[in-house]
Amino acid sequence: MDIQVWSDVVCPWCYIGKARLEKALRAVEGEVTVTYRAFQLSAEPVPEPLPIKQVMAAKFGGPEQVEEMLAQVTEMAASEGLTIDYDRAIAANTFAAHRLIAWAAIQDRQADMLDALQRAHFADGVDIGSLPAIAEVAGSIGLDAGAALAHLKSEAGTTAINTDIEEARALGISSVPTFVVDGKYALPGAHDTATLLSAFEEITRRESANAGL
Repeated sequence: MDIQVWSDVVCPWCYIGKARLEKALRAVEGEVTVTYRAFQLSAEPVPEPLPIKQVMAAKFGGPEQVEEMLAQVTEMAASEGLTIDYDRAIAANTFAAHRLIAWAAIQDRQADMLDALQRAHFADGVDIGSLPAIAEVAGSIGLDAGAALAHLKSEAGTTAINTDIEEARALGISSVPTFVVDGKYALPGAHDTATLLSAFEEITRRESANAGL
């Protein structure tokens, strides 16, 4: 089974969805490959690091509404063993972070890099729009921080990220996470582990039936 996951680093539901996917895959028999693909909830530049609560309050009707929204997703994350600290989180454009994830994939560390960047953003208050900061995150998982920074300062990997984003558009993906299984079954949303397992089992049945025709 091949699973392509479109997600964004600053998307809390992607953070939750990844954890649920990993739990589901522990119960799936057979070979499964998972590839994380780039998506940006917002491509707008972020000229200076600002607290994410401040940015969201300006967009979504004030601090009270934002506190209610964030409390819900924080509680949901905690139920999956994930920490989200929105008092520390910094708003950031994620294009560079996606380039770093793609760079780590060449070294078979894609999922690890995504994990580290999500923790850096959601729990540690790291500005993941800062090239030096995310190069240090790469170093924290044993990759070469100097090489990571050199990569980020170049244009390397830009085309690949744009291709991911364009492919998402072509597939009609407008929200994340979206899981695309075997190139033809789309599962949008951070489904719970049981739902994902049921979906994977149904897809396996369909593919087996088709193979027998």
